[in-house]
Amino acid sequence: MPLISKLESKYGRFAIPGLIQIIAGFQLLVLFMVMVMPPEGKAAYLQFLELNPTRVLHGEVWRLFTHIFIPGNFSLIWALIGAMFMMWIGRGLESAWGAFRVNLYVFGWMFAVTLGTLVFHWPASGMFLFQTLLFAFASLFPNEEIYISLILPVKMKWVAVLTAGMTAFMVMGKPALLFPVLLAHLNFFVAFGPGFLSERARMAQVASRRGKFESAQLPQGTFFHQCSVCKKTELDDAQLEFRVLDSGDEICSVCRAKQTGG
Repeated sequence: MPLISKLESKYGRFAIPGLIQIIAGFQLLVLFMVMVMPPEGKAAYLQFLELNPTRVLHGEVWRLFTHIFIPGNFSLIWALIGAMFMMWIGRGLESAWGAFRVNLYVFGWMFAVTLGTLVFHWPASGMFLFQTLLFAFASLFPNEEIYISLILPVKMKWVAVLTAGMTAFMVMGKPALLFPVLLAHLNFFVAFGPGFLSERARMAQVASRRGKFESAQLPQGTFFHQCSVCKKTELDDAQLEFRVLDSGDEICSVCRAKQTGG
């Protein structure tokens, strides 16, 4: 059983359901309080919430958590749109992962940026939390669509690519942000990096086998793929797709769909 599954079975009851929606709700609450405050009160209130390493070391430990409640945008309309989008992403992630893994992902981000802030005095922008949530959602649901201006449909994978590109341009303009940005996306790299590398390795293995097969002079009727379950090959059905398992065996799309309930 993977480590995360063991942790979930032991500590899953302590997970906070709807954590991302709660964070988005608190951001709206902070926005409302800031809007009704006088300018001097607004500045003092935000300073009270921000992750200030010096103040944390003097005992103001609430800052380790409250900084994520500071909105990324203080425009009411954009803040509402951002909060609704964040809640939608949160529901999608929780449906795919469950509350425990979503909690682990969010608290992992908080630990990374807190460490960077306390040790290196790097900025802990809540914008990067939103980005890591967006990247996670786009990795799990790449073809899910949103409508720009309620008209233009755009797939989430392209929204993620555009966001990553904008962040890359920001880092190119200010290279000192490189390590803070990488640290602020560490939870995404940990969650999706191993799977990405494993998938690339499987693709390389298939490409290598295909190259050897195509370069060899084999007799007519020789097959390249064979399902380890039903024993069918691409010669039996040209529409079949084959995937290499971790064990090295292959499975066809029909048998894989049966196993996953699809």
